[in-house]
Amino acid sequence: MGKLLIIAAIAVICWKMFTGRWPWQPRISARQQAVFNARRLLGVETAASRQEILTAHKRLVAMVHPDRGGSSAQVHEANAARDLLLDQLPHDTVT
Repeated sequence: MGKLLIIAAIAVICWKMFTGRWPWQPRISARQQAVFNARRLLGVETAASRQEILTAHKRLVAMVHPDRGGSSAQVHEANAARDLLLDQLPHDTVT
């Protein structure tokens, strides 16, 4: 039983060395991770509408604005999150 645990541990470490992630970590792209972080930052659901995203952005910027003790970096981060989430929405095409 001890040998089996040692072999399993070595296999897991080799997996981490070759793939850069642990076997139990899901495979997600950098873009998916960025969208997840943007949703978490703004506090919106996956199916948030354009208006919900804009409202959440406005609320966040009001809290982190430099005039309220925040920083311009936080405002830029909120703007980037808004832009990323708005870009994810389906675009209406006018023909």
